Amino acid sequence: MKNYLFSLLVTFIFLACNFDPPIPFEEGLEDYPTLQKVLADTAKYQVQILYTQIDRNEHGNPLFTTYPYNVDDSRYFYPASTVKLPIVLLALEWLEEQQLEGLTLETTMLTDSVRPSQLPAWSDSTAQNGLPSIGHYIKKILLVSDNDASNRLYELLGMDYINTKLREKGLANSVITQRLSFPISAEENRHFNPIRFLDSSGKTILEIPARQSDSVYVVPGYPKLGRAHYRNDTLIQEGMDFSYKNKFSLTDLHRVVQRTIFPEAFVGIERFNLNEEHRNFVLKYMSMLPRESDYPGYDTTEFYDSYSKFFKFGTDKAPIPTRFRVFNKTGWSYGHLIDGGYFVDFETGVEFFVSAIIYVNEDQVLNDDKYETDEVGLPFFAELGEYLYQRELKRKKQIVPNLSRYKLSY
Repeated sequence: MKNYLFSLLVTFIFLACNFDPPIPFEEGLEDYPTLQKVLADTAKYQVQILYTQIDRNEHGNPLFTTYPYNVDDSRYFYPASTVKLPIVLLALEWLEEQQLEGLTLETTMLTDSVRPSQLPAWSDSTAQNGLPSIGHYIKKILLVSDNDASNRLYELLGMDYINTKLREKGLANSVITQRLSFPISAEENRHFNPIRFLDSSGKTILEIPARQSDSVYVVPGYPKLGRAHYRNDTLIQEGMDFSYKNKFSLTDLHRVVQRTIFPEAFVGIERFNLNEEHRNFVLKYMSMLPRESDYPGYDTTEFYDSYSKFFKFGTDKAPIPTRFRVFNKTGWSYGHLIDGGYFVDFETGVEFFVSAIIYVNEDQVLNDDKYETDEVGLPFFAELGEYLYQRELKRKKQIVPNLSRYKLSY
């Protein structure tokens, strides 16, 4: 009883001061050796964690209590593929803004090229009809984090649209300025391919010319990471410059996931403006496993269930039990591993949000393909997910949530 009252008092003090209480890692870590190891050396692993408990009021509406651990949105980490989630949501928002008859998720989207650094995309062998579309690109992004698919939506929107929208929604600790796994200069990333949308008869519905941005977006602080890095096959004895790469803070990732799952919990200006069809589409593919997809279809020896589901399942390639669903987006590059998601257990009614970043690069050399991903990174996420899941199993809730909304057909 004393411990409960003390915890309640600490929570009240933090809330009164407009701060969230720190994440409660107070017991049981002996069962989680990698988690314990990482938390004992936060400077080395640059770990940040956000965990949100969800309670419900009498109307079933969510009430959030967020616990941060070592979170600092000014500290740079490379966000890798996590930036694809806001790109997906903004592509759908753009689609709805067009209000153009015949322009839908399935409308054929042909990308042309007018510069040597640009690549065209006139077909897609993974689509049922062999043609690219916004909807099919989104499927590939959310299912297996496809880089080319994300680049096509980046080229559609352009960096000015993306970054203006992020600022408008209060996601102020993020900058998205580059294609992924596509080594071109910052200048070339400011140029965007011409695009055509065609109806089923091949008639052009919408034609978007080649564009460029005159804005120069720079990551605050001009960050450099590591002590050395490889450029092609040459070792450069200095840190890698990330000034003109992407930034997506952990807080912003966490908020984007929350707004995707529970838009009603946020004021209108903070939401992604999606109709119900588009939101359901995102939820479906955000949680779908690669083996559940026909178009695109995936080799499950490479794209196993936990391929993009790090929390709780990250070290296990066995099928994830159907009682669990994780609505999330991961990232994995330059020794950084990131995951942000909404975790659900339909049998017990457990639901919570968790986002985390860890840096595993013992030799501090970037681009040498020597990262402790299997030894430390994925075990950290698996143990953190299990630790929080076990906490949630023990947590008493006044109102048990109705999670049927998230039992989607796959």
